[in-house]
Amino acid sequence: MTLLATSSTACRRAIRVRGAVQGVGFRPFVWRLANELGLSGFVRNDAEGVAIEVEGYAGALDHFVGRLAGEAPGLARIDAIEAHATPPRAERGFAIEPSRAGPVRTGIAADTAVCADCLAELFDPRDRRYRHAFINCTQCGPRHTIIEGLPYDRPNTSMRAFALCPACAAEYRDPSTRRFHAQPNACPACGPRLSLRDARGAPGGEGDVVAAAIARIARGETLAIKGLGGYHLVCDARDAGAVARLRSRKGREEKPFAVMVANAASLAPFAVLHPGERALLESGERPIVLLRKTVGGDALLLGVAPGLEWLGVMLPCTPLQYLLFHEAAGRPASTAWLAAPQPLALVMTSANPGGEPLVTGEDEAFHRLAGIADAFVVHDREILVRCDDSVVREERGAPAFIRRARGFTPAPIKLAATGPSVLATGAFFKNAVCVTRGDEAFLSQHVGDLDNAPTARALEETAIHLLRVLDVTPEIVAHDLHPDFYSTRFAAAFAREHGIRAIGVQHHHAHIAAVAAEHGARAPVLGLALDGVGLGSDGGIWGGELLRVEGASLSRLGHLRALRLPGGDRAAREPWRMAAAALHALGRGAEIAARFDRPAAAVVARMLDRAANCPLTSSAGRWFDAAAGLLGVREVSAFEGQAAMHLEGLAERHGRVAPLDAGWRIDGGVLDLLPLAARLADLGDAAYGAALFHATLVAALADWAVRAAREAGLATVALGGGCFVNHVLSTGLRERLERQGLRVLEARQAPPNDGGLALGQAAVAIAAQGS
Repeated sequence: MTLLATSSTACRRAIRVRGAVQGVGFRPFVWRLANELGLSGFVRNDAEGVAIEVEGYAGALDHFVGRLAGEAPGLARIDAIEAHATPPRAERGFAIEPSRAGPVRTGIAADTAVCADCLAELFDPRDRRYRHAFINCTQCGPRHTIIEGLPYDRPNTSMRAFALCPACAAEYRDPSTRRFHAQPNACPACGPRLSLRDARGAPGGEGDVVAAAIARIARGETLAIKGLGGYHLVCDARDAGAVARLRSRKGREEKPFAVMVANAASLAPFAVLHPGERALLESGERPIVLLRKTVGGDALLLGVAPGLEWLGVMLPCTPLQYLLFHEAAGRPASTAWLAAPQPLALVMTSANPGGEPLVTGEDEAFHRLAGIADAFVVHDREILVRCDDSVVREERGAPAFIRRARGFTPAPIKLAATGPSVLATGAFFKNAVCVTRGDEAFLSQHVGDLDNAPTARALEETAIHLLRVLDVTPEIVAHDLHPDFYSTRFAAAFAREHGIRAIGVQHHHAHIAAVAAEHGARAPVLGLALDGVGLGSDGGIWGGELLRVEGASLSRLGHLRALRLPGGDRAAREPWRMAAAALHALGRGAEIAARFDRPAAAVVARMLDRAANCPLTSSAGRWFDAAAGLLGVREVSAFEGQAAMHLEGLAERHGRVAPLDAGWRIDGGVLDLLPLAARLADLGDAAYGAALFHATLVAALADWAVRAAREAGLATVALGGGCFVNHVLSTGLRERLERQGLRVLEARQAPPNDGGLALGQAAVAIAAQGS
């Protein structure tokens, strides 16, 4: 129906829509809206987003502009709509014009889980895409991982290798369908194909690939399955033997695995699910969501997440993943089966042996996963952008990131002001890079720890790809202060090569700046930065810092009492050493040799006596290790942060306790936790001790921060650093600070750990340039 006009004179408007508006069905939405309102004109993609010109009566134009934002497709993210008058052309009809290139100013849509419409077709035996492992439309499917440049058109994606059949081409050209210009559109006749390969990479020859895959999983085998942004290693999560074999082959002794189930109803035996968590699980982003385990859940999933209170869970994201559960359920017709509990639970872990980057290519998979995978499920659609699964925890109805990757990258984070373009290279652990453009910051997907050459190369590839696809030429490179990090060396080399300025940003300054940046905070904040390690501006080893941060300005107001690191970095891997350091600081060094049944115990005691190879650190992470060692929770960690995770799990299981009276001291800005350590050293109940440690630490930090905020005249506290992944710590501290009337800023659009550090580096570099 054509709306009545408010004027008898035809008008024309040029409209610019900015944001993630390509590849999400925006142009056909505009086409349908214009035709409904009786407007003429055109719509097209270009490097700035979507360009529209519409002509008709003024009232209809007003309705058109108003409905653009209110009724846009679900996957669209509109950042701005700009409209101005332009001379009428008296043309007829509304057209979708070919895309135009130019300087890129638009965003890139993230990969999105299969939509309900595609699922209905996928499980309908009468549909031509029945059981097609690559079904998609403008409402769902791959985006970020298949694109190499904007505008988002098929020639700029890995789907350029697949010519559309007549039926798919007709859909692609028809604005009335949901596959109009769906760039990954295809069908069994013209699209990518699955194949099964044996352990050597040779063709498997077992007929239906999905059926063969499920049969192999049921026999206890491990499969490497190609996904959106890389391969997963997959086995039956209920088969303790299969899980143990995967751990042994991958060299992942105790680090938790994620589990995939068919739907939320299937989780009841393993995990407790609240409405906010369910919403995250079922969202189009399909992250791994950390859920509390049920009583008895561990017995059903032996070896999947040992010693932890939380289980990482995800639902199917790709058609292939859905087909695995569909096959296990007996290939039911329609989607009704997806509402019922399904028994199949799959370990779904990243195929990144040795902590190296995620495997993406077939030849690479056959080589790097040899001896780990019993078979391979591969396909011939190339992965152009490596992208791991995101990991989140639900906080106040929103995701709190532990790892930000598939589904969320490369969505921009809005900055408070426009500034020069920056490339920020992150640090060493959990590396991610950041590129800024105007008032937007684009944080890359998780890259990994830079302790091996392949991950270092992946850092370079990620930075170059992000700069290219966003069409950004950086004016500044920002990096960590540590000179030995590969990210720092890469930044320095990049700056020299391009003749631009390189700015070093103190590690904990960047943590707090990242949180301030995502909240648009421009006034000074009190920063509480708690993590494992970061090079201080004085050359010391920092990690428990109270800071005043204002843009590029940093003042250290205080720090945790320093403990010695007996053996240097080795102490971070062996919590008993940090417990020994705490005992020595208490004047109880004579107990070390007898207390710890370790060959090096007596040597460590002598090292501490002589302060030999025992640098000091204010690291909060090492205080967690000391507590774990004193309580006997963990003497040696199998992976980074394990002792702290186990300590948190024990505290969760025990429940809340009152803080220790006189459990801390504050003197000259230094927060001393030795009174707490003395109590832990004499406790025999590890669970109570873990709860006491958390309660007292929270109370001590709140006391410390409130005093500093009042003295500095600050009303806002920003919490940053990897320790804030700890749910007990972050929740308890937030509650105490808010009760004291302080505004608390936490990481929400980026991880609080080093995965969000590059955002803070970029924010500091922009502020430094403007000061």
